[in-house]
Amino acid sequence: MQIPEFTVPSALAHIARRLPATPPAWVLVQGLNQLVRRGVLPADMSLLAGHTFEVEVRDAGLTLRFAADARGFTTAGSGSADLRFSANLADFMRMMLREEDPDTLFFNRKLVIEGDTELGLVVKNLLDSVDWSSTPLARFMAA
Repeated sequence: MQIPEFTVPSALAHIARRLPATPPAWVLVQGLNQLVRRGVLPADMSLLAGHTFEVEVRDAGLTLRFAADARGFTTAGSGSADLRFSANLADFMRMMLREEDPDTLFFNRKLVIEGDTELGLVVKNLLDSVDWSSTPLARFMAA
């Protein structure tokens, strides 16, 4: 399934900006930890441990912060992130479903990556190694 070009409606983004970020960040963290446990996300946690990450879904007005330790991912409070990703929801979905390569999104200025360059390459290579077709998201999108 091709993800169409869309943006989150401004009324929905307006609401999302006012909601606490912890619940969606917790959902993201639980999903990442499940993917690690199932071997879908082949993360070497020693490379990610001690770092804080931020994912901004620009058109939704949503910013998710999380951290990594040797055991997995946890939600994180405020402060500066070591690595920050920013894109619209449709572009994140295209990247996860491998309809678009992160490099292509980056060079087309649809994906912004800021922070620790070495850590960014580790995460990019990790994302490239994931077989997203074996995740519930891919099965949902195929339905």
